[in-house]
Amino acid sequence: MAPFGLSALQNLRRGRNPWQPPEASWSRPFGQGWSQPYTVRYASNLDDGPNHGMPLGGFGAGCLGRGIDGAFNLWHLDGGEHWFGVLPDCQFALFERDSDGRRAHALATQPEGDASRPGSGPPLSAWSWYPAATPEQPSGTVAVRYPISSHHYASVFSADVRCEAFSPILPGDYRRTSYPVAVFAWTFSNPTNQPLDLSLLLSWRNTVGWFTNTDPAAEVHFRDDGSPEHNYVPAIGRGKGQRNRWVDGAGLKGLLLEGERSQPLAEGEGQWCLAVPDGAALNHPGLEVFRCSRWDPSGDGAELWEPFSRDGAIPDSDNDRRSTGDDPLSAALAVRFRLEPGAALELPVVISWDLPVTAFATGTRALRRYTDFFGTDGESAAAIAGEALADWRDWHAAIEAWQAPVAGRHDLPEPLRMALLNELYDLASGGSLWTAASPGDPVGRFGVLECLDYAWYESLDVRLYGSFALLQLWPELDKAVLRSFARAIPAADPTPRPIGWYFTQGRGRVEAPRKVAGATPHDLGAPNERPFDATNYTAYQDCNLWKDLASDFVLQVWRTYRLAPSGPDIAFLADCWPAAVTALDYLKRFDVNDDGLPDNGGAPDQTFDDWPLQGVSAYCGALWIAALEAALAIGQQLQLELGLDTAEEQRRFGGWLEQSRTHFDALLWNGEYYAIDAGSGTPVVMADQLCGDFYARLLGLPPVVADERARSALNAIRQACFESFEGGRLGVANGLRRDGTPLDPKGTHPLEVWTGINFGLAAYYRLMDQTATAFAITGAVVHQVYEGGLQFRTPEAITAAGTFRACHYLRAMAIWALWATHTGWQPIPGADRQP
Repeated sequence: MAPFGLSALQNLRRGRNPWQPPEASWSRPFGQGWSQPYTVRYASNLDDGPNHGMPLGGFGAGCLGRGIDGAFNLWHLDGGEHWFGVLPDCQFALFERDSDGRRAHALATQPEGDASRPGSGPPLSAWSWYPAATPEQPSGTVAVRYPISSHHYASVFSADVRCEAFSPILPGDYRRTSYPVAVFAWTFSNPTNQPLDLSLLLSWRNTVGWFTNTDPAAEVHFRDDGSPEHNYVPAIGRGKGQRNRWVDGAGLKGLLLEGERSQPLAEGEGQWCLAVPDGAALNHPGLEVFRCSRWDPSGDGAELWEPFSRDGAIPDSDNDRRSTGDDPLSAALAVRFRLEPGAALELPVVISWDLPVTAFATGTRALRRYTDFFGTDGESAAAIAGEALADWRDWHAAIEAWQAPVAGRHDLPEPLRMALLNELYDLASGGSLWTAASPGDPVGRFGVLECLDYAWYESLDVRLYGSFALLQLWPELDKAVLRSFARAIPAADPTPRPIGWYFTQGRGRVEAPRKVAGATPHDLGAPNERPFDATNYTAYQDCNLWKDLASDFVLQVWRTYRLAPSGPDIAFLADCWPAAVTALDYLKRFDVNDDGLPDNGGAPDQTFDDWPLQGVSAYCGALWIAALEAALAIGQQLQLELGLDTAEEQRRFGGWLEQSRTHFDALLWNGEYYAIDAGSGTPVVMADQLCGDFYARLLGLPPVVADERARSALNAIRQACFESFEGGRLGVANGLRRDGTPLDPKGTHPLEVWTGINFGLAAYYRLMDQTATAFAITGAVVHQVYEGGLQFRTPEAITAAGTFRACHYLRAMAIWALWATHTGWQPIPGADRQP
């Protein structure tokens, strides 16, 4: 073997042009660790460490994540569930030979172990692993602009080696965005003056049957922070009945990885496919494809590595016998070719999967959206791979086209443009569920978890901020979510449940019914139960008492009708109107003194669910006023376009609105900003006190407060919660005294910086023409997330102590509200398409 790699100086002397990450992308040297990454605030919350890259796979199809060290480590293949771990044999490797010798490396750094076999010792010890970059010895760069992850491998091979990995995430495309497929578009070029012999290897473990919960209990447990959870025990390591076999198609050579099958097909059952074009499709003389259908990754891996590292070949075999036990089973393919000096080869490699079923409690199940196009039998992995190999260039071009207005918007700071695109990752890896279509749901039902720690779908208070991306890019999915809430509002479930917050307060067991008829639900249920049908999974607070949810629903309905790029949809508005009326009527019951404004009850009863408010509050009251304005606009629009008689509702809501406007300022305005509430006397500046005013102005409704009072309040927020809090380096804290000091140094929510709240607040500043403040807030938060090891797992909250809470959080996609306010809702290409 030749000495390790080539030096950077040698590469420069050979005339190699330095590779630069794409504009508006996040980048990091290959495999470089973090000296002081953020760590989790509560021990029971999830913290997989900072080695995260972007997910691969369509919305609701399940996804894979590849870390900055090159290892595949995130496996979200069971709808709504999370498994993190490295399978070392799931990996690419590259062989190269020139006149100086030969070299071969798996394209990841040395793994510590095999996550499927804890305690099994160092894995694949015969393999040579890729070096992590250091300042003295660069080895490559990872750059991500979701949904494309670019890897450039430098100073190790003589060839110039690049890979762009992506899935067809395309705004307004309700077919391809659902595909369970990852494309790896490799580019090899020879900048030397001698021929290079190269071989690219892909090895993959058969995991069919793994990603299903072996603990079917739907019982709710409580973490140390009072939030509910359920057990997830996937069948990792299950191998009985697995087999791998060759598959050939038009222009395709590949391997199918299969397992046992039930009738009907069970969760986790189906196929994987590894595929490359055949030699004729690539039109590269001398190119060879090798396939090994079965090898054992539990040992040192020499059976595969020894021949590969010798000459780039692997044993050609098509052994399709089924396993009788749980021994691990892997398959591999390799593509060997020669590059003459100055020549290049573009080589697409596809990994696809067809795992059609997502199962829930008590035997209920759903089919994934992509089955509308590939069938439900779990035998279409090769067909999916074939379409990817045929169309991947078109997909890539379409991604570049829709990203161009964002990446090229140079009046926005580059970190903001980067984060706009990369925060979309959560639509794939946030436990997303997207079901097959039905007559009542023509694009299926859709949901994203609030986060992995708070694992319930589409928390309505959170998506008030976090759904701006969905609205602007896939508006029909946004409508699908709101239709689910509209159906749930009149439903009831009297099942009593203990409320977690009271446990954390030492107040014992306090129970409440799960769902009261007319109350707007907090969420659309959890993946271990019956999402969409069994709502209000969270039991930290009694959500039937929340004072913001009804307003959140009405505002989002009007927002989607007014601002969806696909245009006004009066049928959608009509579908949601009865639920909107019911929701507002229910919330008005909490107006205890008949001043028009619902009163908060003393227990945390709004999105800041660890922060008690008493009486009329600025946050809930402003949302209520904005929601009444939206309801009046909805009623007028339905009467105008459909002739619907909404006069009685308009009279009722108009009366409440007049009362509310009369009392809101009188109760809460203190001459500089709005008090947090009218009953507690808490002397803090609440950062998000005027979210309702932001929404009203955004939707062209009459503002909740006068311009001069809005600006005065924003000034107080900027000074107290941003500039006086850690010098503005973290972002805006939720609530501090006017001088920037904390009311309670041990408080939970007031001292946290909530990423999504900050992005929403920045959009409000931008809407009020305070662009410098908007960019300063956004820049601080983006810097903390993407330099603190939180990329592609953006949390709800960060603290000055370097801790975070609740990763993979839905609310962070509120950054798209800033795009909307800054660009005037500049459309993204394709988003206006009808499904």
